[in-house]
Amino acid sequence: MLEVKDQTSWGTSVFDHLSKNNHKKLVFCHDPELGLKAIIAIHDTTLGPALGGLRMWKYQTEQEAMEDVLRLSRSMTYKASITGLNLGGGGAVIIGDSSKDKTEALLRRFGRYIDSLNGEFIIGGDVGTNPKDMGFIRMETEYVVGVPEAVGGSGDPTPVSAYGVYMGMKACAKELWGMDSLAGKTVAVQGIGNVGEKLVKLLSEEDARIYLCDLDEERAAQVAAKYDAIAVPNHAIYDLDIDIFAPCALGGTINTDTIGRLKCAIIAGSANNQLDDELLNGELLMEKGILYAPDFLINAGGLISVYSELVGFNKKQAIHLTEHIYDVTREILRKSKQEQLPTFQAANMLAQQRINDIRKVKSNS
Repeated sequence: MLEVKDQTSWGTSVFDHLSKNNHKKLVFCHDPELGLKAIIAIHDTTLGPALGGLRMWKYQTEQEAMEDVLRLSRSMTYKASITGLNLGGGGAVIIGDSSKDKTEALLRRFGRYIDSLNGEFIIGGDVGTNPKDMGFIRMETEYVVGVPEAVGGSGDPTPVSAYGVYMGMKACAKELWGMDSLAGKTVAVQGIGNVGEKLVKLLSEEDARIYLCDLDEERAAQVAAKYDAIAVPNHAIYDLDIDIFAPCALGGTINTDTIGRLKCAIIAGSANNQLDDELLNGELLMEKGILYAPDFLINAGGLISVYSELVGFNKKQAIHLTEHIYDVTREILRKSKQEQLPTFQAANMLAQQRINDIRKVKSNS
């Protein structure tokens, strides 16, 4: 079933976008009085209800916002599948500046749109939103996760997300260098948001040498001083001679231009949709000999954290599930090497296989 609400300016191209990756539903949410302009995308619900984050960002165009939410929702489908969770994939974006435009009323109005989907989609936090925001949305719907621990939620998922990236990074190190210690390795972290800083902390505790950058240069300098790292300008991060590059900002940073500049052995970060063009960029990385850890696999810790909230796991169980990212990453890297496939393609195949198998189970029930 395809459903489009409040379609305004894209015409049949919306359906072209939906058909390209078999998206199930796209919902446009608009409240001019409150300034709400949001899009919800549901990619697949074979494994369970779709779950995805709410990203609030000042997109340049509505088309850009739509394309972002479609990519995010698809990656959530594969993220849930490859980590063995009984969830489908979805995503949501609010067009606006989270530092200026976010209000309780706007979030609660958005929560009503979530509630109108009757549990088909469950919302959590993402770039530009936090557990407090999820608390406002919870006032209007039960279909929300990542709310503050004080009101019975799992709270901030970013520590678990960072830990998953750390596990994936160590799995890549084991594959490439025969040992998973990161002591003495040089790592460049792009983007020092909540996940990025927590990843820096983990790397610092293992005595890695760290470079970092952020759009907020003052914050980058503060985090660098806190963890004995070196802050560099944003434009210089791709030109460093390093062991590991960790994209932890927005997607699309691994592209034909940046791949030509990178001097690293491994790419492993928390950002969603790091490859600007999956097929082209994945093959370019393989040709250049750079080991790429599929983002939707190693950044799945945040999803595992909020999934634990749904099924009643405690934090220790969430961490245990997240540690499994290490083993799955090793499996993907072996499959990639054996079949001479880009790592993202090997990961996609494994995730899609589980979806296909469960679809058969449900069709025969």
